[in-house]
Amino acid sequence: MEAYEKLKALVAGVEDDLRKAQGGNKAAGTRVRKTMQEIKAAAQDVRVQVLELRDTSV
Repeated sequence: MEAYEKLKALVAGVEDDLRKAQGGNKAAGTRVRKTMQEIKAAAQDVRVQVLELRDTSV
């Protein structure tokens, strides 16, 4: 499932910026917030696709 792979990549990719943000880097914090919005959208895409799979298998 392509949407799930995208979600995994986003989560893995935010780790470095998250550590920088915890250290006080404000720009990294901004990048983390932006990526979290992308993660939210990607998670919704996965959710929709799973529901579609469920509905088509009936």
